[in-house]
Amino acid sequence: MEKVKAKKHLGQHFLKDESIAKAIADTLNLEGYEDVLEIGPGMGVLTKYLLEKPITTYVIEIDTESVAYLDANYPKLKDKIISKDFLKYNINEVFDGKQFAIIGNFPYNISTQIVFRTLEYRNQIPEFSGMFQKEVAERICSKKGSKVYGILSVLAQAFYDVEYLFTVDETVFDPPPKVKSGVMRMRRKENYSLPCSEKLLFTVVKTAFQQRRKTMRNSLKSLNLSDNLREDTIFDLRPEQLSVEQFIELTQKIEANAV
Repeated sequence: MEKVKAKKHLGQHFLKDESIAKAIADTLNLEGYEDVLEIGPGMGVLTKYLLEKPITTYVIEIDTESVAYLDANYPKLKDKIISKDFLKYNINEVFDGKQFAIIGNFPYNISTQIVFRTLEYRNQIPEFSGMFQKEVAERICSKKGSKVYGILSVLAQAFYDVEYLFTVDETVFDPPPKVKSGVMRMRRKENYSLPCSEKLLFTVVKTAFQQRRKTMRNSLKSLNLSDNLREDTIFDLRPEQLSVEQFIELTQKIEANAV
């Protein structure tokens, strides 16, 4: 079967470099799960290295041409190809509550949505690894004080230990993207249940960073905080000055001082 043609509307850039594909596959430590789900496998350059590992590999692919190619070229994927949109699909139709890892050379136009979707399934995903646009990978891994530290940084790091692994040049893709890529990994914390309302934490973080140049006192006005709580010195800071731990502590205080 002929090669799949990259489709711009799907954000497809097919990785050509086998050594990089193998390096991405090798970022998984294979601990705490028996299954891995690859998002957007395309023509399977990463898939082939996953299939060599002692785990069960599933792939989810929205592009019907890629699905046909994978079906024809990778017999080991029989009954393991999910022809769906990861962002809309109920993955428990396949995994039924089991633990599984996620990996992929992610389409850049939906990569941040993939991370948010992963956070929704954090109880089942102990490990997440893959390639993003470089600045997105750096943002997820950034620490407080960084200009790119934001919603995704705080929420990912509340539940996962994150690590930027390596940078990938534009020239190893077909067609080449206009930006460099970065590979990063998230490993779920041993104790990832938070001492505060997780739903409220998401609200606090998103509300704060929507007005990131303002102090927390001003950016969180809509949360109807008590006057007493608003005197806390943490509200003198801007969102990017708060560590993940401080956001969690702040959420606890807001819970305790609900008006």
